Amino acid sequence: MATRRSERRAREHLATRAAILEAARRVAARDGARDLSLRGVAAEAGFAPAALYSYFAGKDELLLALAAEDLSSIARAMRGAAAGHEGKGKLAAAASAALDLLRTTETIAAGSAALPSSAGTGEAERLFNGRMIAALKVLSEISGQSADSRDAQCDVLLMGAALSGLALLSRAGRLDVLGFSIDEVLARLEARFS
Repeated sequence: MATRRSERRAREHLATRAAILEAARRVAARDGARDLSLRGVAAEAGFAPAALYSYFAGKDELLLALAAEDLSSIARAMRGAAAGHEGKGKLAAAASAALDLLRTTETIAAGSAALPSSAGTGEAERLFNGRMIAALKVLSEISGQSADSRDAQCDVLLMGAALSGLALLSRAGRLDVLGFSIDEVLARLEARFS
């Protein structure tokens, strides 16, 4: 009986956490992730603001949880896009899928800004780091980089940083100003790293 009660509480806790994250995603889409407030998320979710602290230690932890979810979405999108390609074009297709998501959400940038300046041990930070590593592994697999050496790992990190930077430039309309198209830059990325 106590086990069932404990399992039910755990399911309820996960369901409420998921509802809070969905409310946070709506608020971030409407107001911007950087301007997200716990009070706004609580109102959107139908909770008292203090209730959120049972699920997230603060705004930074909530942003990291959203960013971790988005990193998982990016990894899935890259895998799906790459599955339709063999050889040439595979990395560009995966990178394009990642860019589509990176351009339409600012939670990863906001989550990155929420990370402590020195590595900590918080659960939200571990989750974010784990999802980031998983997305980089997908990028490694798609590009054909074995990531078994420090140089190969650095190449995968450079690809991820390039995608993040491209998303930022594209979102701000700077690629157009510079006279580059995303397709042109992604083709160059593929030529360099595949």
